[in-house]
Amino acid sequence: MPPHCDTMDGPVVSAAKTALEKRNVDLVLPFVPDAAEEEIRGAFERTIKARVLGPEAREVSDLYLFETVVRTHRMGEGAPYTGLKPAGQSEGPAIPLAEAAVAGGSVAEVSAFLAQELHAELERRLESVRALAGRADESVAAAREYVEAMLGFEVYTHKTYLAIHAQGHHRPDDGRH
Repeated sequence: MPPHCDTMDGPVVSAAKTALEKRNVDLVLPFVPDAAEEEIRGAFERTIKARVLGPEAREVSDLYLFETVVRTHRMGEGAPYTGLKPAGQSEGPAIPLAEAAVAGGSVAEVSAFLAQELHAELERRLESVRALAGRADESVAAAREYVEAMLGFEVYTHKTYLAIHAQGHHRPDDGRH
């Protein structure tokens, strides 16, 4: 997955910043699993108390909360926590389009983009299969290359189908990253 949830400008840290601004921990709790709620509530209260001690204490305590929230969010994904990433990381082209769809209520742009990308990738893979098929009878090695490409095309198609019908964000049956 491209950098997103663990960045300083991603949705998890953004929710934590809003929670601090409004002094309402409930605004960040949806980003962490139930099992982490008590830890987040404690970190939030400690952060609120430390923030009044000055600008340096505020910076350190905010960072502590952000790291705690992102770490527990990643735990809920079943993914390792590798630290906070700086703002401005490339998330690739799909995430901004998905965010725009959520904000605007229309899947038109993200759907068109994904359809175009899928079509191009299927064409590229099928062209490779066709090229290898033309020389598959030259040797066992050439036939193996063809079989690898052919099965790769079929498996890629199947995995794409499964991804289209996945349950959602980091559920056990969705083939998560």
